[in-house]
Amino acid sequence: MHNTAPVTDRVRRVGTLRPAFFSAVVSLVAVFAAVGSTIPLFNVYRAEDGFTNADISITVVAYSVATLATLLFLGRLSNHLGRRPTSITSLSLLLLGCLLLLDVHDIGILIVGRLMMGLGAGLASSSLTSYIADAAPPEPAWLASVASSQTVMLGLAVGAITSGALVQYGPWPRDLIYLVVIGLLLLSVALIALSPETATPKPGAWRSLRPRVGVPTRVRPLLPVAAAVFLATWAAGAFYQAFMPALVEDQLHTRSTVILGMVFAAYMGPSVLGAPLGGRFTPASAQRFGMIGFLSGIIGVITAIATGTLVLFIAATVVAGASQGMAISAATRGLLHGSTLADRAPIFSMIYLLSYSGATIPALIAGQLTHTFSLSQISLGYGGLALGSTLFTVVGARNPQATAIANGQGTE
Repeated sequence: MHNTAPVTDRVRRVGTLRPAFFSAVVSLVAVFAAVGSTIPLFNVYRAEDGFTNADISITVVAYSVATLATLLFLGRLSNHLGRRPTSITSLSLLLLGCLLLLDVHDIGILIVGRLMMGLGAGLASSSLTSYIADAAPPEPAWLASVASSQTVMLGLAVGAITSGALVQYGPWPRDLIYLVVIGLLLLSVALIALSPETATPKPGAWRSLRPRVGVPTRVRPLLPVAAAVFLATWAAGAFYQAFMPALVEDQLHTRSTVILGMVFAAYMGPSVLGAPLGGRFTPASAQRFGMIGFLSGIIGVITAIATGTLVLFIAATVVAGASQGMAISAATRGLLHGSTLADRAPIFSMIYLLSYSGATIPALIAGQLTHTFSLSQISLGYGGLALGSTLFTVVGARNPQATAIANGQGTE
């Protein structure tokens, strides 16, 4: 007679953790919907409060720097305090950021509000993504990596397009989107509070605050190519955040906040569609195909900016967005291969440290270059980054090797 107890226990565990998986996914969407909600308002702030392109670029950098600092110092905290309390803390920081942004008439308030959002997003990037990976069903095998990486893109798209519509058609155009997001964040806090914990709290929380960056030894050979993928794709995302409001208005000749939201969503949203497609290939192949498609899309975007063609711009953006989804989820899947519960927070911290570095450093440089070069010229620099990263990925991508977790190759 076959022993069915392990199967029964596994089914019971999946059923028990299903609410946690749902709550963590909804909460991560809420976090990045809050982050994306500010983007269509950038043109409003430029027109009504006199903010410059350099000012907007600084807000993107402030958000990214806050996120990087949080990942560096707090990236392992959920391993010690548990996923639920750290996730609720991250949502609370986002709530505070939204409350600050209800009254933006000075660039300092916008920077501080975005900085608070960065702190919350950084903590969520390690705690909520680890929560998703912990609670994800075992089948399909790609679900954990897709849900943890692409929920971010979905949230940004939802936030941007909803904000654009409310700014253009709703009452209180500078405030309504933040009130909506505050409601969504409060709902997320309630869902997480009612969900089961997946990580047993353990001593060492204070020691975990010491900056330490590392991943399990078995996945280190995958890190250089993964870094190239994250750096290039997130740099493009920061380009859309910082400069798309000006480009859509000045180069593509429209002031519509709905179109602005749709343009940003056209980059982030299709990422969710490209990710499951990448699950049909090995991680190495999916990264190669994804980055080749991403480069093709970026070339199309640069061409559209030079010619002022909105249709080409949106079509190329969709191609770049879907392709980056394939590449990012494949890189994440490779890094998560064979991971234990304790490995996940450090791995996701590394993923987002690389990602936000890609968003921060080029945006900081580009923000300074706006005084000398046009935005169409600056876009060529991002194209060069996409080209270099794609070539590196095509040559260097490799699949994870099956390594027994019992070997004790932990994070250093």
